[in-house]
Amino acid sequence: MTSQTAERPVRNLPAGLPGRARRLLRELSLPTVLFALLALLILAPVGLIVLSAFASDTPRPGNFDLSGLTLDNFVNVASAGSFKAALNSLAVGLGASALALLIGGFLAFVTARTNVYARGFLYLVGLLPMLLPSYVGALAWSVLGSENAGLANITLRDLGLPGFVDINNIAGLMVVLALYYAPYAFLLIHGALSLMNPDLEEAANVHGAPFGQVLRRVTLPLVTPAFLGAAVLIFVLTIENFPVSQIIGGAAGVETLPTYIYRLMNSTPSRGNEAAAVAIALVVVVLVVTALQRRMLARRTFTTVSGKGMKPRRIDLGGWRLPALLAGLGYFVLSTVLPVLALLFVALHDSPYIGTVLGAFGKPDAFTVEAFTDVLDSSIAQRATVNSVVVSVAAALLGTLLAFAVAYVVQRTKLPGRQPLEYVSMLPLAIPAIVLGLGLLWTWLIMPIPVYGTLAVMVIAFVAAQMPQGFRGVASSIGQVDRDLEDSAVMHGASRTRAIATITAPLLRVGLTSTFLLLLMLSMRELTVPLFLFTSDTRLLSIVIFDDFDNGILQRAAATSLLYCLVILVLSILSRRFGASEQR
Repeated sequence: MTSQTAERPVRNLPAGLPGRARRLLRELSLPTVLFALLALLILAPVGLIVLSAFASDTPRPGNFDLSGLTLDNFVNVASAGSFKAALNSLAVGLGASALALLIGGFLAFVTARTNVYARGFLYLVGLLPMLLPSYVGALAWSVLGSENAGLANITLRDLGLPGFVDINNIAGLMVVLALYYAPYAFLLIHGALSLMNPDLEEAANVHGAPFGQVLRRVTLPLVTPAFLGAAVLIFVLTIENFPVSQIIGGAAGVETLPTYIYRLMNSTPSRGNEAAAVAIALVVVVLVVTALQRRMLARRTFTTVSGKGMKPRRIDLGGWRLPALLAGLGYFVLSTVLPVLALLFVALHDSPYIGTVLGAFGKPDAFTVEAFTDVLDSSIAQRATVNSVVVSVAAALLGTLLAFAVAYVVQRTKLPGRQPLEYVSMLPLAIPAIVLGLGLLWTWLIMPIPVYGTLAVMVIAFVAAQMPQGFRGVASSIGQVDRDLEDSAVMHGASRTRAIATITAPLLRVGLTSTFLLLLMLSMRELTVPLFLFTSDTRLLSIVIFDDFDNGILQRAAATSLLYCLVILVLSILSRRFGASEQR
């Protein structure tokens, strides 16, 4: 804050206060308002989860009694069912993370550091699965990989071969999760490999080290931060993933902690307090894993980029160029091509019962667009589409505005309380989505604000869940704009608010637009957070797809999923083109 700004008269403050006290009250006002908003959005749901874990009754309108606190709810945490779900979550998290790191790391290495064939296409392959929400991919693979009625096994039997594909087990759950979380590893590791100084590898080559030894002892250790960061991120995302675990694991009888919490909440009567206790255990696991990663990275330094110019060296794969390309294409087929074709086949087939795949192409009346027309004509799908668009746009807009206000206070001011704002903004990263959704349900049930059962509660939930992504997106953009431009306007008589509106915000239009589009995409893909919040009038497209699959309406679920992915693809293309035009 400039001296000129600090000396201006403070309005609406009590008369007679010393000047220093008046300045302090003014400086505390904005952080206090922002902290109150974040407390309502994030801290209140988390606090209710903790309190409910020790209470005998779940929060209800006008009835949340904390007089009878108990530890009985934690008995369920040590039960056989909870323990088995925890072991399954741990196994799934470790297995899916390892496979996702292998896939993403391989694609990142060959596209960033080698002369593999079709390098640009393979880079696109590494990103394409992000256009398919993980639960859509799980739905597709449940259609493809069922032991008896899966399209893959039916096709094999059409060819006279035995069917051997079975995705409905814990190994299949790991594979499906790895397919759709590998892009996270790809992005993080690719960035690290692209920035790494090649002089270190060349020095090892000069001293006679073979390629494998250079890779093992120089390249991989230098990308340890990105590798560990990707590992922790994917581990956390996979152990907290609900829809894939419910779709794939549910058919196999494999229960994880998120599906266990969901079952407790949907039992009769609801066992919400026990679910809260299990949720705390899941949050503790996430926090422990994150703390271990930070401790491992704190022991070493990994600086490889200095002021010296550098050009990453392309490694000649020689005879391995074609196998590397084929491996990348294999991932493309498994993650994108086969799932999309499976959904398209099911949606176009004239019957939900499929006896042959190859034989269907010889029948002129075997395919119909009736499922697509039913979806387009369905009042439920139409309302869900409108709801999804309204909620996503509103959540992205409000989330961007709130993230801008918080990021500005944290990055551009020295106001008291700015650091707690950052910590609270990033807190949802450590809270599994199903846990946050449960806390949001109880928060807005007992709040004297009539938003539960409306689209407003969905918007609030999305803003809360996506606050970390919004804050980081805006904060990184603010850091790139010199504050002297804004301060100059203030020194020439403009108010701070006017300087922000006319100088800072226009300069941040690309960053703010990118953050808005990111939050829009995340909102369109979200399923778990609104799982406990929707009603028959506030269903979103993601909820409609999940309900149709859960009720066995596969053709409509497949058709809706394809239209849903088309909407996400259009949003992605528009975001890239709009972002490019803004940068010009």
